[in-house]
Order: sequence, then structure tokens, then C-alpha cells
Amino acid sequence: MTAVTPELLTRFDVPGPRYTSYPTADRFVEAFGQEDYALALAQRHLGTGSKAMPLSLYVHIPFCESLCYYCACNKIITKHHDRADVYLRYLSREIDLHTAQCGVGQVVSQLHLGGGTPTFLSDDGLCELMSMLKRSFTLAPGGEYSIEVDPRTVNAERLALLAELGFNRLSFGVQDFDSEVQKAVHRVQPAEQVFALVESARTIGFDSINVDLIYGLPRQTPESFDRTLSQIAQLRPDRIALYAYAHLPERFKPQRRIISAELPTAGAKVAMLSRSLDAFIDAGYVYVGMDHFALPTDALAIAKRQGRLHRNFQGYSTQPDCDLIGLGVSAIGRIGATYSQNAKTLDEYYDFLDQGRLPVVRGLALNRDDLVRRAAIMALMCQGELLIEPMEQAWLIDFKKYFAAELDRLKDMETQGLVELGSEGVRVTPMGWFFVRGIAMVFDRYLQADRTRARFSRII
Repeated sequence: MTAVTPELLTRFDVPGPRYTSYPTADRFVEAFGQEDYALALAQRHLGTGSKAMPLSLYVHIPFCESLCYYCACNKIITKHHDRADVYLRYLSREIDLHTAQCGVGQVVSQLHLGGGTPTFLSDDGLCELMSMLKRSFTLAPGGEYSIEVDPRTVNAERLALLAELGFNRLSFGVQDFDSEVQKAVHRVQPAEQVFALVESARTIGFDSINVDLIYGLPRQTPESFDRTLSQIAQLRPDRIALYAYAHLPERFKPQRRIISAELPTAGAKVAMLSRSLDAFIDAGYVYVGMDHFALPTDALAIAKRQGRLHRNFQGYSTQPDCDLIGLGVSAIGRIGATYSQNAKTLDEYYDFLDQGRLPVVRGLALNRDDLVRRAAIMALMCQGELLIEPMEQAWLIDFKKYFAAELDRLKDMETQGLVELGSEGVRVTPMGWFFVRGIAMVFDRYLQADRTRARFSRII
């Protein structure tokens, strides 16, 4: 971080997409509906790809018992666990509608339960959900099967059940160990509780344990976050996801409960990020990219070394670039050259399924330019380089002519030491990895045409 100047940080302290997809979800349109999605599923089933390429599944569980003030996820706050029983019945209907289109027994190599709080489900509920999925899909041996865990909702026995059900990866939501910060965001969970759970998870034998952290929260200081970083180094999870808090109270109602005056300054946020990067590297972690770190022995770090890194709606992944079925309220999916998103409210989601219809309310059919630019952006985000020859062979383009405007814009980044432009293509420098979102934004045709970026989180 010593090479990163204040001027450079100021320049990149702008909103920008995270590029879990391209085009980004804000480009989805209501003109793409459930009929288009059903057609994409049917085409996949008829094509040879359905047998050769495994699926990825995402299941959204929206319920939480209490509200975290920083949260921007689609969630429903309730202590009535019977609401989850109703939700599971509707999930079963949605799964049946999918298998009607693409057949029973499609191979799945990646499953992720997100939320909300997936561990809001009771033990019986988790068993029922996994039974539904295994009845309709074939979970491949050696796949990645992960679940987001609120430490306040599990104990060692529940972790053992998750392992029995087939989950081999856990992600614990920590955010910050500082008690004052936890109070300010309405998420109090003692560090001792997390340490005990991680120890239990290791004893049980989970393949990978991730911890989520957030910097930029109210009452955080670089010094207080240093203490959290020290505890994380002691905890030594296999992976760390470090996110910048995006304060957008005009968009996310829960954030209005955060006192703006308690938020750290931009300078303090940069210091936290800089010190986090140093602390994780000193602790032996590999900087995978953007906000992900992993131990050298973790599959994510190995994939980075071998050039096998991929990126999807859940972030960086070791799994090949495969079709994704999103299940549940607000879930996003990708089938072939299409993206889709389910209804965002329970009432609308239930209404679609009561009518026997897939609950897709918006999406996008990608055109050829979208596909070319998606390939370019993902190459930069995952491999840190965009090579001319493979792009020309894959897409039958004249690279330098097709991306003439983009290459011209990158010249300024080259003078800043963020990229190297050569005869073989574009390479992200070690310092450039820190600003890889900004580099990818150069290739975003929609973003270049629309300078209204306030809907995105800030890069720094």
C-alpha cells in the first residue's frame, strides 16, 4: 500500500459495480419474464451442455430474527419460525417447476445457501430443504456446498448436522469483534462464541471456513479494527472476505438507524483497508482479488495460482463458469446467455407459485457485445490479464479495433502503475489488483454511457 498515493485513492473513491455479473443486475428489465426463463431452461435441457456441464444452485432464505443496521440484503425480520415452514413448501413448488423444464437429476457441483439467515431454519427445516434438493438434483462428489452462518444461531451440534447434510464449507458473519461497533450496528456476538464455533467446525472436518468482515462501520477506528485483525489472525480462518460498508440510507431503510456522525472518515476507511491488507499478508494469506483473501493451502488460493479462478453472483469461486439456478425470493440466476431474478416480496413470490408459474419478474438476454465484454471483464477480475489472441479466437474480433476507446482510457492507468499494456494484451499490476473494479469499469459499455453511479457501493 505504500505505493498508493492519496491522489490515486481520491480518484478511485467512486461508486462502481462489484461485477459478480456483466451486465450488472441494475440492467435487468421487466420485459424478460418467466416465459423467457422457461425457454432458457428448456434450451439447456435440449442442448448437450446440460449433460456435460454441472449446475450451480443458490437458495435464498430471507428470514432473520433481528435486524443488523448495516444490512442491504433482501430479508424479513421475524421471530415466527413457522413462516419458514410455509416458505419451504413454496420452495418445493419452485424446484418442481424447474425439474419440469430441465429434468430430474441434473448434476450440481456448487450449492450456496444465503440470506437473510439460512440457519434461521430449524434442524428439521434444513433436513427438509436438503432432502428436496437431493430428490430433484444430483449433488456431485467433491463439489462445493456452502452455507452462511450467523454465529448466534448455531452450536457445535448444529454444525455437525450441517456436515451430515453434505455442507463442506461454512461462512461465519463476524463483521467486527469490537463490542462498541457491534452495539452500533445491532449485532452483538462475543468473540469467544465465534472462536468456539470455528474450533468445532475444524474438529468436524469442514473443507473451508470463511469469515466475513466489514470496515467503515459506525464507531470503528483504525486502532479498534487493528484489534479485530489481530483476533482474526489468531482465529486463522481458511478464507476472509473483507467488505467496505456502503452507507446508502436512501436505498436501504435499516441503514437509517445508523448515526452518520459515528461513521469513520474516508481517510480512516483507507487506513483500515491498508492495515487490513498488511495484516492479512503478514499472517500468510494470499490476496485473491478485490475483497477476498485465502490461506495458500485453500482451494481458492490454489485456483488463483493455477489461473482457474471464476466469478459468479456469490463472488470468487473455484468452480467452472456454469449455469446457475437461483431459488427463493429475490434470487438471481444465470442460464446460458440470460440472467433472471425472482420476485422480491414474499406475497408476489407466493402468488406466482400459486399460479403454477416460475416467479421470475425481470432479467436480461445478453447480446453479442455483452458476451464479449463479460469475457473481458471476468478475465481481468479473475486472471488479472486480458490477452488479445484468446479473445480474438473466441469472439472473432479485431481486439485493438474493438476496444480502441478502452485501450486509450487505460493509458492513463498505465502511467499510474495500475496496468501494463503490451503486444499480448492488458495485465493488472500488483498495485492494480487493489483497484481492479476500476480497471474493469473501463470495459463496461453501460457504465461509460451512464455516469449515474450512486446506486453502487464505493470502490474504496
